[in-house]
Amino acid sequence: MKTTQLRSQIPVAVFLLIVAVLAVWAFVSGKAIKEGMPTITLPKGVLLLIVGFSAGLLGGIIGTGGCAIMLPILHFWMGYSAPNAISTTLLAATFGSASGGYGHLIRRNLDKETVLWVGGFGVIGVLFGSWLFLILAKHVSLLGFILGVIFLWPAVRMVWEGLLPGKKTQREEVTIRRPKWGLSFFGFIIGILVGLVGLGGGYALVPGLIYLFNVPVYLTMGTSLGSIMPPAAIGSIIKLVQGFVSLGAGLILAFGTIAGAQVGAAIIKRFKPSTLKFIFGLYFLYVSLKFILGYFGIRIW
Repeated sequence: MKTTQLRSQIPVAVFLLIVAVLAVWAFVSGKAIKEGMPTITLPKGVLLLIVGFSAGLLGGIIGTGGCAIMLPILHFWMGYSAPNAISTTLLAATFGSASGGYGHLIRRNLDKETVLWVGGFGVIGVLFGSWLFLILAKHVSLLGFILGVIFLWPAVRMVWEGLLPGKKTQREEVTIRRPKWGLSFFGFIIGILVGLVGLGGGYALVPGLIYLFNVPVYLTMGTSLGSIMPPAAIGSIIKLVQGFVSLGAGLILAFGTIAGAQVGAAIIKRFKPSTLKFIFGLYFLYVSLKFILGYFGIRIW
C-alpha cells in the first residue's frame, strides 16, 4: 500500500523539479522580473513560497486554484498592479490546479467526463475573456471593482452556509450525470471569467457545480480543479505573451501551490464542509469589500 502511494507521488516530484528548473533559468537569464514590476529579494521569495503553499493547501481543500489567497497579497501587500497580480497568480494557479486535480484523481474525487466538457469549452471562453482583459487592463480601478463583485456572491453564500449548514447527508456518488450542453455552456462562461479576472474559475465552478448541477461536495472539489486547469493554462500563456506576468514570482508561487495542493487533497475529508465554507467565506468577503470600497476611494486595512 505504501509502495503504491509513493509511486503515485512520482509525477508530483517530477512536476516540482520542472518548475524549480524553470525558476532557476528565469532568474539566471534575467527573464524573472519585467520592468516596472517589484523586485524579488530573498525574504520576498520565501514569502511567495509560503503564500503559494498556503494557497495550494486551501485550494486543494475547497476546489480552487488558490488565486483568492495569492492575488490580494500580491496586489495589496507586495506592490503588484491589479493586471500583473491577476496574471501572475493565474500562472501559479495553473500548476496548483493541475497538482490538486491529480491528487483528487488518485483518490477518486474527480469526474473525468465533466472535466473534459467544462475544461474544453472553458478554453474557448478564455480566449474571449483574455481579449476583454486586454481592454480593461487600462482601467485598473474598474478591474478591481469587477474582482470585488465576483468575490462577493460566493463569499456571502459560503458564510451563510457555514453558519447554517444543511442537514442533508453527503451522497457517495462517483460520477456526474448532467446534460452535456449545460456543462459546455457553463464551462464557456467559466473560461470568460478566467480570461477576464484570472480567479473567476474556481470560485464560480465550485458553487456552480454544487448549486446548479447538484454535485456532491467532495466530488466537486476535484472536478473543479481538473476543469480549471485547461482554461487557466491557456489564459496564463496569453497573459505571459501580453507581458503582464512576473515569471519569477509566478514560478515561486507555483512551486508552493503544487506541494500545498497535494496536502489539501489528502486531508480534505478531515474537515466538515460547513466549517471550511465559513472560514474561507469570511476571508473572501474581506477581499471583496476591499476591492469594491477601493473603487470608491475608501481604503480598509
